[in-house]
Amino acid sequence: MSSLVIDGCAVVTMDRDGAEYPAGYLVADGNMIVSVGAGSAPAGLAGRRIDGSGCLLTPGLVNTHHHLYQWATRGMAVDSTLFGWLTELYPVWARIDEEVVLAAATAALGWLAKTGCTATMDHHYVFPRAAGDLLGATVAAASAVGLRFHPTRGSMDLGQRDGGLPPDDVVEDRDEVLAATQAAIDRYHDPSAGSMLRVGVAPCSPFSVTGGLLTDAAQLARQRQVRLHTHLAETKDEDDYCAERFGCTPVQYLDSLGWLGEDVWLAHAVHLADDGIDRLAATGTGVAHCPSSNARLGAGICRAADLAAASVQVGLGVDGAASNEESSLLGEVRQAALLARAAGGPQAMSVRHALELGTLGGARVLGRAGEIGSLEPAKLADVALWRLDTLPHAGIADPVAALVLGARPPLELLLVNGEPVVEHDRLVRVDETQAAAAASRAHAALTGG
Repeated sequence: MSSLVIDGCAVVTMDRDGAEYPAGYLVADGNMIVSVGAGSAPAGLAGRRIDGSGCLLTPGLVNTHHHLYQWATRGMAVDSTLFGWLTELYPVWARIDEEVVLAAATAALGWLAKTGCTATMDHHYVFPRAAGDLLGATVAAASAVGLRFHPTRGSMDLGQRDGGLPPDDVVEDRDEVLAATQAAIDRYHDPSAGSMLRVGVAPCSPFSVTGGLLTDAAQLARQRQVRLHTHLAETKDEDDYCAERFGCTPVQYLDSLGWLGEDVWLAHAVHLADDGIDRLAATGTGVAHCPSSNARLGAGICRAADLAAASVQVGLGVDGAASNEESSLLGEVRQAALLARAAGGPQAMSVRHALELGTLGGARVLGRAGEIGSLEPAKLADVALWRLDTLPHAGIADPVAALVLGARPPLELLLVNGEPVVEHDRLVRVDETQAAAAASRAHAALTGG
């Protein structure tokens, strides 16, 4: 790593003061931001210099919910609700193996990078027997592409014979899950400052995991001081399931198991009443808002503006590519703004608030706000430089509106930990043609297509 200067661009810092510069600069030394400001960079700085004319510089985007393996099963069950979609896809996912997951994860992570993402989590919860090291395959893919990675060891132990939704052949034994989760933390988790790899614990959902496993998983995560994640309140079907089986709402169910807290974030959180929102706020529990996936499955619209107004930490997630074929994190910034406005009017979410959800909001949800999510000295050099002087954006008055409401712009440069991952809208470390071919083979291996 070496010094780098980006000069002559518009800058949106996402810092506490909301500082923006119509013409500004950023200086990074190794993997750290040294300075950000208005005007031209100081003269005489050593290192690589990048002309940012016609571009907008933002923090790198942070993805708070994904299922990388699902890249191999896009375009299936396209008109189904969540439960119908899962019922069709569980038997297909039961055939995944290490090779399929590596190809799918590489393609998914590469595309995330090209849509401005510098840090992402992954929620992997399907572990067929004799499938190989699936979590390791995602770690290898993230290392190859160059993204900051928060994989979570997911799990399901509640099969159909016990009243759950998954087929019995894709669930695991509770003791096996806990042992494998501890082993994943031991092998991969790096809690050090500036870490590129941190592991979380992520039982799948109330309709695929027993209360015993949810309780044990939370205890394990807190013993090892890692974060907790699960799906919650995604659909009305889940609301009905929890009411019939537990006599309460999904939020009340997790609360009864000691799950809510500042070390927890929940995917979706679409079907929340006011008391549920208040409880998440009181406990410091975060939310991964996945607007495109929720719309694709007809699940509903998350009350993201209400969550933010209640001081719930909210980030954005693309979710798995099997329920969001676009899988663009920048696209989720746009969708978050548009769906909030569709539900609550044009003042419900500004373009800057939407961009904050995709940057600093995501960093807060993953517990990394002190290191990423804004452009400030002493933060990590995870930055995106977007080209806004081409045909789709020429003449748009506000560069943030151009980025959030316009077409996806070319990504001139993406730095992760100070290293280029995308340049001139092409991946630097992975061959895109080879990644696409491998992803096509993985799809064919699973589906026979």
